[in-house]
Amino acid sequence: MSVLRPQRLKPLPLIAAGAVIAGIALPASAIATQAPPKPPVAAQQTADGPDDYYKDAEGKTGPELKKALHTIISDQTKLSYDEVWDALKVTDEDPQNSSNVILLYTGRSQSKDSNGTGNDDWNREHVWAKSHGDFGTATGPGTDLHHLRPADVTVNSTRNNKDFDEGGQEVEEAPGNYTDEDSWEPRDEVKGDVARMILYMGVRYDGDDDFPDLEPNDKVDNGKAPHIGRLSVLKEWSKQDPPDDFEKKRNDLIFEKFQHNRNPFIDHPEWVNEVY
Repeated sequence: MSVLRPQRLKPLPLIAAGAVIAGIALPASAIATQAPPKPPVAAQQTADGPDDYYKDAEGKTGPELKKALHTIISDQTKLSYDEVWDALKVTDEDPQNSSNVILLYTGRSQSKDSNGTGNDDWNREHVWAKSHGDFGTATGPGTDLHHLRPADVTVNSTRNNKDFDEGGQEVEEAPGNYTDEDSWEPRDEVKGDVARMILYMGVRYDGDDDFPDLEPNDKVDNGKAPHIGRLSVLKEWSKQDPPDDFEKKRNDLIFEKFQHNRNPFIDHPEWVNEVY
């Protein structure tokens, strides 16, 4: 049997309650609860990045979308290669341990202070291998945080400058990763991360700022050409492994604290097929 419950009345604000007791009539606006002030426009965020960041790309597709995104994300602050060390300690911090960073291929949580050249240290992995276009560690593509990640030194060496593809033998020091003579397959948890980093680089570096025109293609063993593959596999990885909280927060930190630009394929994964 249902039971009728008496309706609970919201208490009046003190000033209004006092006025009622005193028999003073107040305007309705004085009795209504005041809404909290809105944050300034610059601080407001949407689900796909800061307000208006992508406004010049809205409604565009194909080459026009790629061109618009290139212009948007090329407005950035550039870091030196030394500054990358400290930046990675912020962008890749372990959410469960603020003293550590998460290594890309192994997934290992490791002390921020253990960066270096020793076998068990971590170093700066260029996900778009710096020899693909021969840009080295030059300020620009060589120091762009959107494709630089902490990685175990020896695992980084094993990956070397290989393109990305499926197959090969499992990497003993990094289970879940596979490699052969010309390609590298990262663990499932970061397949999408790797894909979106590569696709970002192909949009950001378009040959108009004294750097090579980087462009992913559907081949492997690209050598020093400004290409990296395999594009069809990377697109599938981006679909299989959508952006997670760690990747989204990393994108936000790069934007807010360091380069002040974003990876559009993290904010809008659907743009992968529009651009590529």
